Amino acid sequence: MVALVSRFFGCSKMIKKEQIVGDIPSTSRLYKDVFGLAWPSALERILVSLVGAVDTMMVGGLGPLAIASIGITQQPTFILLAIIFSLNVGVLSIVARRCGEKDFEAANKVIRQSILLIIILSIILSMIGLCFSKDLLILMGATPDVIDDANNYFRIILCGFIFNCVGININAALRGAGNTKISMVSNITANLINLCLNFLLIEGHFGAPALGVVGAGIATITGQFVAFLISLSSLFNKNGDLRIKKGDSWKPDFGVLKNVIKISAGAFVDQICLRLGFLMYVRVITSLGMMAYATHQICCIFTNFSYSVGEGISIAASSLVGRNLGAKRPDLSIIYGKVSERIGIIISITLCIIYFTFRENLLLLFTQEAEVLALGSVVMIVVSMANIFQIPQVILSGSLRGAGDTKYIATVSFISVMVLRPIFTFTYCYPLGLGLIGAWVAMLTDQIIRLIATYIRFSKGVWVKINV
Repeated sequence: MVALVSRFFGCSKMIKKEQIVGDIPSTSRLYKDVFGLAWPSALERILVSLVGAVDTMMVGGLGPLAIASIGITQQPTFILLAIIFSLNVGVLSIVARRCGEKDFEAANKVIRQSILLIIILSIILSMIGLCFSKDLLILMGATPDVIDDANNYFRIILCGFIFNCVGININAALRGAGNTKISMVSNITANLINLCLNFLLIEGHFGAPALGVVGAGIATITGQFVAFLISLSSLFNKNGDLRIKKGDSWKPDFGVLKNVIKISAGAFVDQICLRLGFLMYVRVITSLGMMAYATHQICCIFTNFSYSVGEGISIAASSLVGRNLGAKRPDLSIIYGKVSERIGIIISITLCIIYFTFRENLLLLFTQEAEVLALGSVVMIVVSMANIFQIPQVILSGSLRGAGDTKYIATVSFISVMVLRPIFTFTYCYPLGLGLIGAWVAMLTDQIIRLIATYIRFSKGVWVKINV
């Protein structure tokens, strides 16, 4: 048993002899490298998820419909953010390569060009969202009892859209360079501000007005603005590899933009497939009623937590894979990807046990509604199982994105999320009569398919030959 564990986690067995192009550090050093880069991102994502959970608890004091009204705005927001997220994948991948090549001037030019592009796009997208906010929410299945609160919250979020977009763009570039701490500091600070203002503004404390859902929206964009300021200020550090200097050219460079867009194109298709797939998925769930959707939103908190852990490690994997490919060390890129995956497997099994064992106690943190607790307890069994597949899948996908293999990830998302998941969801919910439980079984099926697809792709190793 000890030999089997040693073989699985030992780095010497993670790569074939013919793939080695240089000295391979010790197993402890390789795991230390991943942990060193992953812990700020993972901690950031975990704390953001925890703050989001507390946020839901606070809103939950207004009732299940308040939870549903905020939750239903998530997919329209993510649809508008799809193009921003995809560009960030390209920025992270290219900055990681340039930093691996020690060409920091080129990396800084990518940052400046991407900021210009993000500013223009975020203004356009926020205007579209503001003009069609209610239509988007109705499309998502918002009913008359939640539409007003949902619309008010959504419009407030869009008012701070530009700061959120530029902030996450800067953080993506910094992560590509191996600096995950700025993102951690900015996001943790933003969420603590959000939490404090939620306490003051949702139900009204210490003389503050009780604004309900509107108060939650104001708290969110205030936190995002502070995060933007922290991220932007990091680029004025004279000692940083990535920085903005006086006299830098901000003239559009279409060569740089073309390269960013080229790498981001696959990620954009990936994001669109994800968002449209999730939209259809959520639309089926909202058709089950707002109480079912409120239950769904609470259970999503736990999958989001798991995703956050996986994404934190995924960010480290993307950066390490990209930088080592830039340094002409594809062998280390392969090993770092596998080390990241091994760490994710241990965490996913641990979370599975926790979610399954304490599922009823966890649900009680968010609601006392008997209908929600009864249904949610069953759904949480599926949630605990999904963790085993979700976290390794997210990490392997991050490794492939770090190599610039975004087209393959987009293809997987199209087939699994946009085509198969909605079909499975409708089939399980209605013809088979499983309701909300069926929707989560469909999600579990989707995670299994995507893990198998990404594992096969990563194992073949063709991604090490992609030029960025």
